[in-house]
Amino acid sequence: MTWTRHHVLGLADWVKDEYDTLLQTASSFREVLSRRTKKVPALQGLVVTNMFFEPSTRTRSSFELAAKRLSADILNFAPGSSSLTKGETILDTAKTYLAMGTNIMVIRHKEAGVPQAIAAEMDRLDTGVSILNAGDGQHEHPSQGLLDLFTICSLLDCDKPRLELLNGKKIAIVGDILHSRVARSNIWSLTAAGANVHLVGPPTLVPEWFKGMKNDSHSGELFLHWELEPALENADFVMTLRLQKERMTDYLLPSLREYHQLYGMTRNRLQLCHPDVKILHPGPVNRGVEISSDLMDDPQFSLIQQQVTSGIAVRMALLFLIGTSSEMVE
Repeated sequence: MTWTRHHVLGLADWVKDEYDTLLQTASSFREVLSRRTKKVPALQGLVVTNMFFEPSTRTRSSFELAAKRLSADILNFAPGSSSLTKGETILDTAKTYLAMGTNIMVIRHKEAGVPQAIAAEMDRLDTGVSILNAGDGQHEHPSQGLLDLFTICSLLDCDKPRLELLNGKKIAIVGDILHSRVARSNIWSLTAAGANVHLVGPPTLVPEWFKGMKNDSHSGELFLHWELEPALENADFVMTLRLQKERMTDYLLPSLREYHQLYGMTRNRLQLCHPDVKILHPGPVNRGVEISSDLMDDPQFSLIQQQVTSGIAVRMALLFLIGTSSEMVE
């Protein structure tokens, strides 16, 4: 299969072949990561710049390690000690890294659209630089959506993860849908796979307009709930989301205690799900709020650590594919 995508800014327009190419490539890199020598020269000589304008542990570290495993050179941007504090614009900062020889920019920003703006400027200047969106505002977080997809598909078939494995599966996404870029990316990827996605949370955090995110070309269905039980009934997978208190400008919740009582995942509530149900969470986790601590740490149900591990292989695949976009992917 041929990979032609130069930037990865979101998943809304991805097609089946792209997902399967990504999954197969990530699977091959997972095998690389299981070796004693975990490094390959795939991107040797290329420069990857991590431009994170927002705090991050998992995503930033995962992208940095992924680039190092591919033998790329790494530049890390720290906004607090950069020329932004002196009045430099974000586009001028990006052009500075361009002048240093950057080939791929991995960008996270609290405002939606910043990676797209930088990508447009790089294209206008005909630089050949690729942009990878590591999360922008309340828009998307494509690499998280892809690593969640890879984690689930690998559980269903470790040797050959592929999109068709999720056809007809029921997946509940619970929590702060309104502020979640992770939820948006997962809606696109999971419905493209044919999964039926059930969004559930308080009415203030699951607005009615989310129904409009259904892509008519996707075979999976999208459902909204404001009560937990119907969303969990016979669910194959449950993804809990962090309450993003830093983004809540209005009083959207009475209290964290009440939220946990109504929407927190516990062992008792798992009884509503399919017997083989698995739990995911993109992190960071508010223990005892979105999910009980004992459930989070139970390997029988929790895929949270597998998500972190999958993230390195998936981000290696993304960097590799956009870094060698003119080559054939086998």
